[in-house]
Amino acid sequence: MATETIPTPAAGYLHRQSALTRNLRTIGMVWLRDLIRLRRMPTRIITGLAQPLLFLLVLGAGLEGLVSSRQLPGGVTYQEFIFPGVLGMSIITSALFSSVAIVWDREFGFMREMLVAPVSRTSLVLGKAVGGGSVSVAQGIVLIVIAPFIGIDLTVRSVLLLLLALLLLAFAMTAFGMVLASRMQRMESFQMVMSLVMQPMIFLSGAIFPLSQLPGWLAVLCRLNPATYGIDLARRALLGSTQALTIGDWVVPLWFDVVVVLGMGSLMLAIAVRLFSNIE
Repeated sequence: MATETIPTPAAGYLHRQSALTRNLRTIGMVWLRDLIRLRRMPTRIITGLAQPLLFLLVLGAGLEGLVSSRQLPGGVTYQEFIFPGVLGMSIITSALFSSVAIVWDREFGFMREMLVAPVSRTSLVLGKAVGGGSVSVAQGIVLIVIAPFIGIDLTVRSVLLLLLALLLLAFAMTAFGMVLASRMQRMESFQMVMSLVMQPMIFLSGAIFPLSQLPGWLAVLCRLNPATYGIDLARRALLGSTQALTIGDWVVPLWFDVVVVLGMGSLMLAIAVRLFSNIE
């Protein structure tokens, strides 16, 4: 007579534990793969540092005399003002283009191998988000050492707040890039769409010019851009509340910046998980 096997609570616990361990390992492996890919592409590291430095030294020095000190309260120079924006530009560019790996993997068939693996697609998306965000923040941290050379005093508090701002911005932009990349089939289409999205997002974020003297329609567009609030976090971390973003007469509080950036990132991540779940 056959003996019926009755599942025990311990067996269910072990099954859940193994699934959790498997998904955590998946997140770690996808994250590590992105870091290895970065190490094997030194040109990406060089260009990721050269472009922000070019904006800071050339654009900052060139426009120093054109930007009136009355537009920059708190007695900061234009190079000091633009430095947090340059950090934000570096994060946005690196985070968005980190999702090119998704299109690359799809073209060469590696994406299909990952999708048929016995792991949740949520863990794949989280691994990509952590990997892309880590690469972006790492490049931003390297640029922080330049701050004292342009007159910005760094403290433990300001550096910690800046790292928080960069992490939030990298999370939101990486998740956004993954949403775009999940709908792209070819590398050429991805690069064209990314350029069309990235440049307006950067220039409408207040990264390179103050938002206080803009025409009404342009000021509205800047404040509808989620990246504006990430840049505001970074700028206030280094330069204080004198450079705070305003909406009309309302000074935007720090918690509102965090809610906007974190909310955008969470929404984009949820959409990315949904889109990956529909990929066959």
